[in-house]
Amino acid sequence: MKILVIGSGGREHALVWKLAGDSRRPLIYCAPGNAGTAECATNLPIAVDDLNGIVAWACEHRPDLTVIGPEGPLCAGLADILEAEGLRVFGPCRAAAQMEGSKVFAKEVMEAAGVPTARSASFTDAGAARAYVQREGAPIVIKAEGLAAGKGVTVCQTLAQAESAIDEALVAKAFGDAGARILIEECLIGEEASILALVDGRHVVMLASAQDHKRALDGDQGPNTGGMGAYSPAPVVKAHLWPVIREQVFERTLAELRRRGIVFKGVLYAGLMLTANGIKVLEFNARFGDPETQVILPRLDGDLIPAFEACIDGILREELIRWKDESCVTVVMAADGYPGKYPRGQQITGLAAAASMTGVTVFHAGTKQHEGTVLADGGRVLGVTALGPTLRAAVDHAYAAVDQIQFQGGWCRRDIAAKALYS
Repeated sequence: MKILVIGSGGREHALVWKLAGDSRRPLIYCAPGNAGTAECATNLPIAVDDLNGIVAWACEHRPDLTVIGPEGPLCAGLADILEAEGLRVFGPCRAAAQMEGSKVFAKEVMEAAGVPTARSASFTDAGAARAYVQREGAPIVIKAEGLAAGKGVTVCQTLAQAESAIDEALVAKAFGDAGARILIEECLIGEEASILALVDGRHVVMLASAQDHKRALDGDQGPNTGGMGAYSPAPVVKAHLWPVIREQVFERTLAELRRRGIVFKGVLYAGLMLTANGIKVLEFNARFGDPETQVILPRLDGDLIPAFEACIDGILREELIRWKDESCVTVVMAADGYPGKYPRGQQITGLAAAASMTGVTVFHAGTKQHEGTVLADGGRVLGVTALGPTLRAAVDHAYAAVDQIQFQGGWCRRDIAAKALYS
């Protein structure tokens, strides 16, 4: 069996790692991959946004399954193009990927479906947006409407911050086309959690809960990032919430999409806020989360390919997914300056020592191979991941592994999972 995985980050390394361990022992290709995927797959020199190159390779080599990792190619319609060529693809079509590609579209779907979410309004005019926040007051949240690599959201504690965020998007065009329209939302208070679900258009199999850490610095301080670490399970997601999340979030959303003639197949990711007034959806993503994938897949007991195939065929069922009774933690090691400008090319040492530790897997995010060495080649460089019989043990293992790894300017948050351990 041949599988093509699209992407180059930590999410894709985790997917390649899990798929490569399947009982069918598939032959894995990754486009373009990184230094980590090269250890368990054949990397292809094709960029994630080179849709023509991806399609040409797939048409020539006919993989049995293509797994699309990042949101960009999904929103650009890569799944549609490959399916039109008779190929089997795990990932939503372009119309369904709008759930991530357009925050305004996702909000319209939620409101039509009765999915609990924050009150909001959208704007393309900076003056009208400023007037709205003056009426609403602070705190308030400003979101770039399109894809902004996880960095288009600003939680504004003051009106001055809100006006600055509006001007950044609509006047300075800091997010390009992604910020040509903004969504302004009420600021929800509570604990965040990530619930990802496999879906086949109608059936839902929810995956293990996780909690991401978006802010750059300890104590949830500093700017938003693509994610500085995660852990699973997230104890804030109590047992009584699971049927509520299934019905109010996933089933209502899929039903509304079907009503619009859209069949969502793949992973639907719900970013939730658990408020005093119940669950609220902060956002939807149309793919596996990053770094949530790095803590969810190591806890998955058994094969993943059958579940992916069932999503494609519309025959998804709960018994395809089983979980290990262990906790998992990922600590992201980032480059100096991230999430702003950062250097590339620093040599990374200690990877083998870290990976040899019990329960530890080092997922590569922004790395490349060069003359027998591994170099940093991104903002988020590594996701140092550890399983443990308890969350405390997993945290301790992960940070012990982090301390084995060095590259110039490399840093990480030191409080991943602290909310669960000390609250």
